[in-house]
Amino acid sequence: MTAGSRRAGRRRGAPALLLVVVAVGLWEAAIRLFRVPDYLLPAPSAIVADFGADGRLLLDNALVTLTEMALGLALAVAAGLLLAVALHLSGTLRRAVYPLLIGSQTVPVVVLAPILVILLGFDLAPKLAIVALVCFFPIVVNTVDGLRSVDPELVRMMRTLDGSRWAILKRVELPWALPLAFSGMRVAATYAAIGAVFGEWAGSSAGLGYLMLQATPNLDTPRIFAAIVILTVLSLALFLLIRALERLLVPWARPAAAQP
Repeated sequence: MTAGSRRAGRRRGAPALLLVVVAVGLWEAAIRLFRVPDYLLPAPSAIVADFGADGRLLLDNALVTLTEMALGLALAVAAGLLLAVALHLSGTLRRAVYPLLIGSQTVPVVVLAPILVILLGFDLAPKLAIVALVCFFPIVVNTVDGLRSVDPELVRMMRTLDGSRWAILKRVELPWALPLAFSGMRVAATYAAIGAVFGEWAGSSAGLGYLMLQATPNLDTPRIFAAIVILTVLSLALFLLIRALERLLVPWARPAAAQP
């Protein structure tokens, strides 16, 4: 990345950063002005103080949640891309599976989480399954749409050159679909934290979701907000990682990827 593009990136991010700073300042001022107790709504300073008092506890549990998010997202990416290619290659399979895939989104993940914990136990497996289920749908749908949006003239040209079905998929369809596939991955990255927290709420002895459950009956609201802040940072980090991989692996779509 050039110095000019870095400066442009900072300019694009400045308004959002300024808005966050102003919102946090108003939040702190309102809490102090109206003397709202911490157990109802903590001030930003109280949340920061919780990081100082229990930083190690928050860090250890954040690493647990990050592991669930990263591995679950990776599982969703692998399964989602494979299923999308299979649906694209087989019209019969697409007609049979795609409606079921759409219909599956009407089932709340929060309902599935306890069932998966019962089936898979209380270790890492059910959390990975829940994160993968949450992240799976946007990856599949975006990739299928990308594969089906290929310019037919390019496919016709490959067939004229006696290109095999595999050659057309490898040289035309997959490169064409990758920008949309990465768009789905970026959306999925923002959902990973939701899946991890649902999994930890259903059954866990570690993680940020577990910390939030423990803090709720004790009215330890600053810790809950501290966990929320960390979850936000982890989701943003995964989003930026996917975006960096897109810039690296899909250089021909860089102008589109640079859009906010």
